[in-house]
Amino acid sequence: MASAAIVFVDTSVLLYASDVRVPDKQKAAANWLAWCWQQQAGRISTQVLNELYVNLRRLAPSMSVNEARAFVRRYRAWAPWVVEESTVDEAWALQDRFQFSYWDALMVAAALHQRCTVLLTEDLQHGLQVDGLQILSPFHAPVPDSRSSS
Repeated sequence: MASAAIVFVDTSVLLYASDVRVPDKQKAAANWLAWCWQQQAGRISTQVLNELYVNLRRLAPSMSVNEARAFVRRYRAWAPWVVEESTVDEAWALQDRFQFSYWDALMVAAALHQRCTVLLTEDLQHGLQVDGLQILSPFHAPVPDSRSSS
């Protein structure tokens, strides 16, 4: 992967990074997120932020509302794409073209709008290319070597 990669991160990857119940996935997700922070390459959408908050409240009941909100606020630094009419229209076209679920198509559309080169998710086929966007599972793709990027 090129050092100039811009990486859209799915909600599940954000959740796995702090899920101690699945240590292998936690480590892989955390390594990818660390790389995204280091390279300033991480991107998300308002859809991901909203899903993240709802799932933190559901899956981590010991986390207070304020802790969950602080966790979500941290990812605002990743310039979340605001899902609007053109994103929805593109998602519908992707849904028809690739038979994606609507929610997955909306995520792909947001990644394309942000000119991302990689989408990290376990919900779509690893290695699939969509209009220049490479779908990667963070659990099957190694984190790029930071020493080779500038």
